[in-house]
Amino acid sequence: MERIPILRMGRLLLVTIQVDMHDKLAMTLQDDLTMRIVQDNAKGVLIDISALDIVDSFIGRMIGNTAAMARILDAQTVVVGMQPAVAITLVELGLRLDGVRTALNVERGMALFDNVLLK
Repeated sequence: MERIPILRMGRLLLVTIQVDMHDKLAMTLQDDLTMRIVQDNAKGVLIDISALDIVDSFIGRMIGNTAAMARILDAQTVVVGMQPAVAITLVELGLRLDGVRTALNVERGMALFDNVLLK
């Protein structure tokens, strides 16, 4: 079964999506990530989607739902590397991604955790 790696970096979990997301893979990632938040007592999740050229409504909702689940488990979520076309698509689909912080790249996402979210 195909899985997306989840790396621990101190109190953060880093997820870099390097493959085209399909519904089953997205659900597996959501399950794996929530388990790892609890297992590692993570306080933050950084999801790098820079390799994704398109995001459909299901994947967009999955990102929002994953962030909501992380919040319930006491972890903040930052999505980084969003391509302009992906941002446009999410807005056109009416997906707000409430509770999801964004940053231009991984470096800025890490700085957001260091300076704001994990203080």
